Amino acid sequence: MVRVPASTSNLGAGFDCIGAAVDRWLTTSVVVQTEPHATTVVQRGGTLAKLDVTPDEDWIAIGVSAACKAAGRAVPRALRIRTSSQIPVARGLGSSAAAVVAGATAATGILGLSLTDEALFDACAEVEGHPDNVAAAIFGGVQLALPGTSRRAASLVVANGLSLAFAVPDFSVETKHARSVLPSEVSHATPTRAAGLGSALVHGLTTGDAETLRAALDEDVLHVPFRRTLVAGFDLVCSAAREAGAFGATLSGSGSTVVAVVPERQAQAVVDAMCAVWRARGVQAEGIVNPSQVDGRSMVVHNDCEDVPATANAAG
Repeated sequence: MVRVPASTSNLGAGFDCIGAAVDRWLTTSVVVQTEPHATTVVQRGGTLAKLDVTPDEDWIAIGVSAACKAAGRAVPRALRIRTSSQIPVARGLGSSAAAVVAGATAATGILGLSLTDEALFDACAEVEGHPDNVAAAIFGGVQLALPGTSRRAASLVVANGLSLAFAVPDFSVETKHARSVLPSEVSHATPTRAAGLGSALVHGLTTGDAETLRAALDEDVLHVPFRRTLVAGFDLVCSAAREAGAFGATLSGSGSTVVAVVPERQAQAVVDAMCAVWRARGVQAEGIVNPSQVDGRSMVVHNDCEDVPATANAAG
């Protein structure tokens, strides 16, 4: 069985290049079916139980295919996939990245593929289209992920005493739609400002410097200004986080979750304050207090996944 963490990305000014593992997990087991008339079957539990996609479109199956392609191996004709997840879907917590990584990692085990973590990272980032969530899901902790043809990831050593606080509302934002609202062109001044803010984010995370963290989290110019209207109550939730002691708050990924970087001692108060804003608006919200360093995916010896339903989807 493969176990992969959720992830947050961007953290304001780290658009498509900063990711952090989150203490919510997806577990998956994959078996190759060799019977002549077998078809791929996916059994889902947890937050995936109501997911309505065909087996061939399932991100875990896509991850298996990506690993096989990277290793130059044929993709198995039929699989039996059992999976269960604690990761909310379409909330900006890397549910698709976790599934792709789970599938690719499972493939290396069941097929004996000779792929390093770096090769898995490259293959999964190619599928995702951006490397930040994948880097966090594979390597854990907080990752600086370099996009483009020279893709690579580097772990950031985060200052002691920092935590991530999340408020996860019960409404979703589809990543595809969130990408579509971004402008196709920006003025020269915008990427110049973005580069400075991205550097401020890395500096703030590694040193705990309050002022650079505030700027990097609250003053993004590349994506947050265009996506904030997709998340009802976003500004009020962020304000509540800051008033409760956060250095700043912003979208987790493309939303709808809001993430704040906080002093560890203030984490629960910040979570409670953010969730209270949404609940006052009639929106249910789950809070997550997350350490800044969460280990990456791990392989465990176990044959099944918990909470997987008896029903399954089959290709055919």
